[in-house]
Amino acid sequence: MGIVGQVQRLIATAQNGLEVIRFGGLATDDESSPFEVVERKPNFRLRHYFPGDDTPDRPVALLIPPLMVAADVYDVTTDKGAIGILSRAGIDTWVVDFGAPETEEGGWKRDLADHVVACNDAIDAVLRRTGGRPIHLAGYSQGGMFGYQVAAFRRTDGIASLITFGSPVDLVAGLPFGLPADFTSSVAEFIADHVVSRFSLSDSMVRTGFQLLDPVKTVRARVDFVRQLHDREALLPRERQRRFLEQDGWVGYAGPALADLLKQFVVHNRMVSGGFVIADQPVTLAEITCPILAFVGELDDIGVPAAVRGIKRAAPNADIYEMRLRAGHFGLVAGNTAATITWPLVADWVRWRDGVGSMPDMIEPMLEDDPDQHRPPTPVERMMHTAATAAEVGTTVSRGIIGFAGSRIRSSVEFSGEAARALPRLSRLGQLQPHTQISLGSMLAEQGRRAPLGQSFIFDDRVHTNAAVNTRIDNVVKGLIQAGVRPAGRVGVLMETRPSGLAAVAALSRLGAVSVLLAPGGDLAAAIRLTGISTLITDPQNVAAAATAGCKVLVLGGGDARGLSVPTGERVVDLEQIDPDLVDVPGWYRPNPGLARELAFILVAGSGDGMEAKYITNYRWALSAFGTASSADLDRGDTVYCLAPLHHSSGLLVSLGGAVAGGSRIALARSMEPAKFAEEVHRYGVTVVTYTWTMLREILDADVFGPQHQHPIRLFIGSGMPPGLWRRTVDQFTPARVLEFYAATEGDIVLANVAGVKAGCEGRPVPGTASVELAAYDPIADEFEVDNRGFVRRCADDEVGLLLSKASPVVDASKDGMRGVFAAGDAWLPTESLFRRDRDGDYWLVDNKHTVIDTARGPVFTQPIAGALNEISAVDLEVVYGLPAAEQRQVAVAAVSVRKGYRLEVQDLTDGMYGLVAAQRPDVVHVVDDIPVGASYRPSAAAVRAAGRPQPGPRAWYYDWRDGHYKELTVAMAKEIFGEPE
Repeated sequence: MGIVGQVQRLIATAQNGLEVIRFGGLATDDESSPFEVVERKPNFRLRHYFPGDDTPDRPVALLIPPLMVAADVYDVTTDKGAIGILSRAGIDTWVVDFGAPETEEGGWKRDLADHVVACNDAIDAVLRRTGGRPIHLAGYSQGGMFGYQVAAFRRTDGIASLITFGSPVDLVAGLPFGLPADFTSSVAEFIADHVVSRFSLSDSMVRTGFQLLDPVKTVRARVDFVRQLHDREALLPRERQRRFLEQDGWVGYAGPALADLLKQFVVHNRMVSGGFVIADQPVTLAEITCPILAFVGELDDIGVPAAVRGIKRAAPNADIYEMRLRAGHFGLVAGNTAATITWPLVADWVRWRDGVGSMPDMIEPMLEDDPDQHRPPTPVERMMHTAATAAEVGTTVSRGIIGFAGSRIRSSVEFSGEAARALPRLSRLGQLQPHTQISLGSMLAEQGRRAPLGQSFIFDDRVHTNAAVNTRIDNVVKGLIQAGVRPAGRVGVLMETRPSGLAAVAALSRLGAVSVLLAPGGDLAAAIRLTGISTLITDPQNVAAAATAGCKVLVLGGGDARGLSVPTGERVVDLEQIDPDLVDVPGWYRPNPGLARELAFILVAGSGDGMEAKYITNYRWALSAFGTASSADLDRGDTVYCLAPLHHSSGLLVSLGGAVAGGSRIALARSMEPAKFAEEVHRYGVTVVTYTWTMLREILDADVFGPQHQHPIRLFIGSGMPPGLWRRTVDQFTPARVLEFYAATEGDIVLANVAGVKAGCEGRPVPGTASVELAAYDPIADEFEVDNRGFVRRCADDEVGLLLSKASPVVDASKDGMRGVFAAGDAWLPTESLFRRDRDGDYWLVDNKHTVIDTARGPVFTQPIAGALNEISAVDLEVVYGLPAAEQRQVAVAAVSVRKGYRLEVQDLTDGMYGLVAAQRPDVVHVVDDIPVGASYRPSAAAVRAAGRPQPGPRAWYYDWRDGHYKELTVAMAKEIFGEPE
């Protein structure tokens, strides 16, 4: 190049450079596509592009931008941008414009729900203006996440298809180095609570942050621009895109929205699990049913492929396709690749879904893959890889180092995360003294102070915050005070599992009164006589039964259409009609006065003459609560689905207690309908399901999810699940586990099968709970066996004994305890449960001391028989009981019902009982049409026994002691076993 040419180049560089300095860039002839703002609302503006085109029956597309990027991202260049390409393809194109938070009123206070609701309103507006033609909803990056969320929120109503570009769903799958979710969750939660909650991100901060994601590329682009500054014609085609990325395309990010993103979708990963909250409603992507096309950038560092492909698991009811591009995050929607591939393909997809043309050749069904297999290297990993290469370390070695380090970090951080949650709980248990103030009411108040806007529980698709729950409890307390309830008073609670039932129990706790929990449909008169209550809290559903019990009745809950079946008056008081603001709070009222040693709850079990009252102190409740939270590793990321009723010990001590102690959300189930269960598990993002006894049987029979559908459940916790049902649960809900608890109402015993590998086993004592021992015991004589020094003999391994708990300082051992049991001066509390302890130290329940069968060959225990029968595939339910025998003692009888579609053969019985020693096998087994279950889903042996003796015939078998086989029960053999017919 000559001197003249160099001078001309220098002058051109100076002129262009001056223009860039003065105006921010070079002037181009490109104009933005024409649009009209057809709808303005506080949270968005709706743009309609090429509004003059009134071509009839055009497909409709609505595009959603991400929060940090201006809505013009779809129109960076008129000829090669999304708007121009789609419009020329005959598609009616609309765009949601969220505006910039710095210029919008209240913009810095917006959260994610505000933007999803804005998208929902925009969809409604487009539907109104286009005659209701279903919309193809498209979103880039977080705009695609909004698309998924709003489609789920409105259950795909009005949406023809979803199209997303680099939109992550499983955000945890995109973590670098395979870092554990617990570690990332903790960091994200800290940032959400203590950093972005205090300020927002300005547009310059957003721009700088994106540029730092790939600093080498940013510097190279600027160097290339300067080097070509002399060649205006070469720069002009890319100038609008450069200016968009360098300055014009970025907008600020409101702190509440960013905190919401971190908490819901990083900390709790609820795009995958479900249960994220929009406008106080739980939402799940499983409710998306329209087809989805996801663009996957193989070089995308933000919407990494594994994270984008998370939609396959999150939306099992949708047909999902993908298009892979060798492009980065921005290149998916802008630039040459987007102009030549992305947007023409979108146009073809829209036409195909609208019934015009065939499926585009380039797309294919999305397949689930290894989250690490297609994840592109992050900038940090790129630098590490470069350094390793420079040091002549091979790729395999560097990957091995990264994988080794990642696995060590993952295991150590996951362990420390669990320990960090468990240790404070166990420490708090150790600090409890008789005078310590602790109760259900105080712990709920504690949560309200710590996180007032945190989510407390879900019911009927509505999410209630800690603040709202505590306000409701305080209002109920005022109603109870007005109705004459005082501290230490015993008040019956006869309610279904519902928010008002939880509020009633919590309000009595906050008041310092005692909740007597009663099962709807039970023997109410006997329970009142047993407990001496004179006041009942009930719901409209049970008010008729309560009104006939002779007590004062307080009615709570029921919503707007209450329809009370009895008139209110002096004996029936509608608490909902009491204005809490008008109640004069007496001077004696102190919220949450309950001490650890004081009585908090009374559980009523059994019926008739066998009805018993179980007394639960605040300490006993807290023991189970913290023990459950520690054993199940419950935290704020969990949603506990409460199937167990609150009047059952599992519901009160394990479900409610564990969730409150763990800070988890509680989802209350209105019914046990399998279809409703499946729907709410996804919508609520249920991670833990509580149960009692055979509660899960109907759900398993319905096969609610099917073999290909994912679910968010990680754990089932409860008590009494038979081993066969346990195995079916684990098989059907893989990879979820079962965590079986035994929480004795006597003493401080909490056993938990944490490992979950021995079906039917109750496990070991939870750390921080009472020490236990098995005492040698004769259940027939109701006597302990003593040694030659007069002390009770401890049981050997696999020997059946009565379970005892060591008395703690909080428990008054003089009331129901024993002293001098194994050593002089020791104090123990006996339970009514018989256990055996295996060689590993795990405890197995074998019977209640009152239901042991007194046979001529010695005591026969019911639980091992029931467990063995439940392992037979054909058996649905089973009960074991004693009947009078011809020899004036009892015979062991088992009754079974058969699963639909199965047939029970006599050989099944012989094989099924093989694991029991002969003396512990049932004398007679017979098939019955139905085995009733109680309110807690425990099969009722009493109901089957009351129906009479097993009848001879092909549905009854007896055990032949001569050859160890079961054989058909004949009339002669029935007479020999039972004696003459009654």
